Amino acid sequence: MLHDFPPRLMPAPLAARYIGVSESTLRKLDLPRKELGGKRVYDKADLDAYADSLPYEGSDTSKGTDECDDIFRVVR
Repeated sequence: MLHDFPPRLMPAPLAARYIGVSESTLRKLDLPRKELGGKRVYDKADLDAYADSLPYEGSDTSKGTDECDDIFRVVR
């Protein structure tokens, strides 16, 4: 039986898709990577932690918002 959920460890293309960014943007985020069989992979827990740390729209945060906007190319 095949399940439809993301694997725990993901190569860059899948990790980028998982958090909704391009591979080049993923690399700019400087997220931690692990090594598995000589390949660099991203841990789903780290990707989830990064996503959880992003501010909610309209939240009053003075730090991090500009960086997030730059990454996702938000124009105000």
